[in-house]
Amino acid sequence: MIVYLHGFCSSPQSSKARRLKSHMEARGLGRLFRCEQLPPSPGAAIRLAERQIAAARTPVTVVGSSLGGYYATHLAEKHRLKAVLVNPAVVAHISLAGFVGPQTNLYTGETFDFRPEYIDELRALEVPRISRPRDFLLLVESGDEVLDYRQAVAKYAGARQVVLEGGDHSFTRWDDHLDTILEFAGLLK
Repeated sequence: MIVYLHGFCSSPQSSKARRLKSHMEARGLGRLFRCEQLPPSPGAAIRLAERQIAAARTPVTVVGSSLGGYYATHLAEKHRLKAVLVNPAVVAHISLAGFVGPQTNLYTGETFDFRPEYIDELRALEVPRISRPRDFLLLVESGDEVLDYRQAVAKYAGARQVVLEGGDHSFTRWDDHLDTILEFAGLLK
């Protein structure tokens, strides 16, 4: 099963979530895709993802984009799962500190308050060093204008890494790597 974790101010309606879901449906794997709207509270987001993981009847791979990659790292380490990280946030408690206050979801238009205590929740989720690099697949583009891809390359040293020149934070070559994700998750033979 794939549990997809979207990024900050994003949703299950994001392009990456919809395209991965559609790709899995086309391959007869649609029943193995989960993506829920994550709450603004990092602690609540992790609890929601953990409920999805606990309910799974097949092995879970977490796929996380941006902030979702930060969450996926925590979940993979805590529950010994495989994780695919797409232009992931590496130090989310630092990179999101400037976003405390009112925010608007890019897809739903819903407004929410990103509270100061959420920075502490992010700090509590930090994984200083991954313990099982073989269980991580990193997908980054060097043109990411939001996060420095080099931080992710260093953090996930030893993991399988796809580092592409150019692109941007949206990971412009997403469609080219959907089968790679499914193969890594053990869903394609």
